[in-house]
Amino acid sequence: MSFSKYRFLVMGCAALVVIGASRSALAASDEPDLIMRRSTVFNLLTPNDKLATYGIDDPLVDGVACHFTVPEKGGLSGMFGVAEEVSDVSLACRQYGPIKFKEKFSQGDVVFTERRSFFFKKMQIVRGCDVKRNVLIYMVYTDKLFEGSPKNSTSTVPVEPWGGTDVPKCADWTKG
Repeated sequence: MSFSKYRFLVMGCAALVVIGASRSALAASDEPDLIMRRSTVFNLLTPNDKLATYGIDDPLVDGVACHFTVPEKGGLSGMFGVAEEVSDVSLACRQYGPIKFKEKFSQGDVVFTERRSFFFKKMQIVRGCDVKRNVLIYMVYTDKLFEGSPKNSTSTVPVEPWGGTDVPKCADWTKG
């Protein structure tokens, strides 16, 4: 292989690194909190495949946090941020303080979204309200431009008193 072909290959790899870095820098303000990562597959010269657990706060409901665990691909595609991640995601949401609704929301409003591939796949956490039981419901799923995945996970948060505060009704904060 000639020097110019090597130079083209190196420049292409550098461009992918810059794209990946700029993509993560743009999303840094909306990034979830990384809690922990554990390797699941060892790769000799490239990053390992991992499971990563993240935490987020519900932007419209004070006192509720969700934690989700996602697989993260290693290897060359994972190293450059172009791997399409699998749709396996687990979710757990809990009340950690007094629940206060900031504004009304619709059933199925997006709480958090994250790209799971370079172009077409994203993971979403959505919120709903079980009006009859006064329970917030959170569901995580992935979708693609052409075909989604039936893999999903659901977590519920009963709206309960906290420290002598009144118990709000999620039905009062649900649109329609």
